[in-house]
Amino acid sequence: MATAKQIQNFISTIAPLIQKYAASYGYKVASAIIAQACLESAYGTSQLASKYHNYFGMKTGSSWRGKSVNLSTKEEYTVGTLTTIKAGFRVYDNMEDGVKGYFDFIQAKRYANLKTATTAKEYLEMIKADGYATSSKYVQNNLTVVSKYNLEQYDNIEQPKEEKPIPDTKIRYARVFNCCYLNCREEANGKILGVFARDTMLILYKKNANGWYEVGGKDTKGQTITGFCSSRYLKEV
Repeated sequence: MATAKQIQNFISTIAPLIQKYAASYGYKVASAIIAQACLESAYGTSQLASKYHNYFGMKTGSSWRGKSVNLSTKEEYTVGTLTTIKAGFRVYDNMEDGVKGYFDFIQAKRYANLKTATTAKEYLEMIKADGYATSSKYVQNNLTVVSKYNLEQYDNIEQPKEEKPIPDTKIRYARVFNCCYLNCREEANGKILGVFARDTMLILYKKNANGWYEVGGKDTKGQTITGFCSSRYLKEV
């Protein structure tokens, strides 16, 4: 049986990892998952947890291709009756791999509803109904752990921020055409800053609805200027 110090050390060590992967996989509740780890691993003291870093009692299943170990376990197929069986369990190299392994495990289609849970109770009721555990007291036993160790303090999970699309930064160009020289003005119909010669290639910064383009390039004096030119004499290339 785990001591008070072992319990506290286990929770303080595994909780941040569970928060980390809950956030990255898109889950809103960490407290229920921490409670699962506590009970399934006897607070990290079970052989499956301490030696094989499986903190959630995850069996191999047909899809598992990693390391495994056969151990005895108890299942409650009939309410109130425990049956001892031998089963294959997943093996991990360290605690973080074991935690990540849990989140990989619940990516199975039958657990898809877990991402909608917003409380420990909802999460535990869903995962029990999904067939994760056979214990008839699974939900209540985990909720007791959540309450006893104030695990809801870990439910403040910061979800990854949605990445904004990168704006189109492709440089556009326009060529002076249909005239020998084109005036570049400070603003539309404003003061002349310089003159661009025919076929001069300009950077096109912005198109204005009133028929003027903001452009930049070298004028006839070889100076780089930025201003506005009439769109009638510019052709995008």
